[in-house]
Amino acid sequence: MSGDFYDFQNLLTDEEKAIVERTREFLRTEVAPIANDAWANAEFPHQIVKGFAELDIAGLAYRGARSLLTGFLALEMNRVDPSIATFFGVHSGLAMGSVNRCGSDEQKERWLPAMARMEKIGAFALTEPGGGSDVAGGLRTTARRDGDTWILNGAKRWIGNATFADLVIVWARDEADNKVKGFVVEKGTPGFVATKIEHKMALRTVQNADITLIDCRVPEANRLQNAHGFRDTADILRQTRGGVAWQSVGVMMGAYDLALAYAKERTQFGKPIAGFQLVQDLLVKMLGNVTASLGMVVRLAQLQDEGVYKDEHSSLAKAYCTSRMREAVGWAREILGGNGIVLDYNVGRFVADAEAVYSYEGTREINSLVTGRAITGLGAFV
Repeated sequence: MSGDFYDFQNLLTDEEKAIVERTREFLRTEVAPIANDAWANAEFPHQIVKGFAELDIAGLAYRGARSLLTGFLALEMNRVDPSIATFFGVHSGLAMGSVNRCGSDEQKERWLPAMARMEKIGAFALTEPGGGSDVAGGLRTTARRDGDTWILNGAKRWIGNATFADLVIVWARDEADNKVKGFVVEKGTPGFVATKIEHKMALRTVQNADITLIDCRVPEANRLQNAHGFRDTADILRQTRGGVAWQSVGVMMGAYDLALAYAKERTQFGKPIAGFQLVQDLLVKMLGNVTASLGMVVRLAQLQDEGVYKDEHSSLAKAYCTSRMREAVGWAREILGGNGIVLDYNVGRFVADAEAVYSYEGTREINSLVTGRAITGLGAFV
């Protein structure tokens, strides 16, 4: 990889490298050619799901794979298309992670194998129209038990995959004990409506939805049996937040690859613009951002695999790497000049998509406060 200047990928085993290479080839041949059209039309290319399933990489984290491998897979997806990477991350990370972390043995057996085969696609519904960063204490969606069923009422927003997902993990506050609980709402459940959010300027291929829940009845068998409060939800987010840091490295690496190739081919004043000092300066700054961030997420993966991974570790990585990503994609657009805003050159798509990656799974400000609390011992959230 041209952006892996310090050859971090050599930390993978030969078997892991083969999985990454197989995924890279699939992305190159099946995703890259359709990425711009899908983004422009804000349509999800359902035909690629079969190819993803054949890669057999969904839920690898819950099947014994190292975090370093799943991190590099996220990086590869984002180098090509952050929208498709987000689709996969929601399914494999948030949805499958919820079932794996909070489901009973029976529930894991019921849902995870089909999700791993991508026969059932998952979504994760936590964010609400009036609740983002403060959702931990302000969750308004309610759950009320009625015999062997639960009645859900409320609304969710920005829920990726929700318009077509087979299983949506809905987080709601139990009216009886005020605890946050998780529920698997299956496609076709009465009272559940997902409406696609239109006119997005980033991650347009991702089918984000507004969800309304009106007296939506879910059986007790679909309540995640080991979700007893928001702390359990936060455990899932801790793991996936580190994945977003990997995403941001992939986004800036993809933009760097494009800018480098363009600079070598684009001729001005009689020579390739890569031969000008100011262009080389931008390329080196981009590479520095990629390399520093990649070093951080590689160590983050090692901490995960060592079992000493904490909230502040993922929060610092998410805040830092996404900030460096924002800079890097801007420099890529600068190198391309006017062509940087034309979709055909791909860089403009990375610039737009970076804005969404920068904000989701915890804003820079919130992640800074999580890290700040860890290093000072003082909370400064309010």
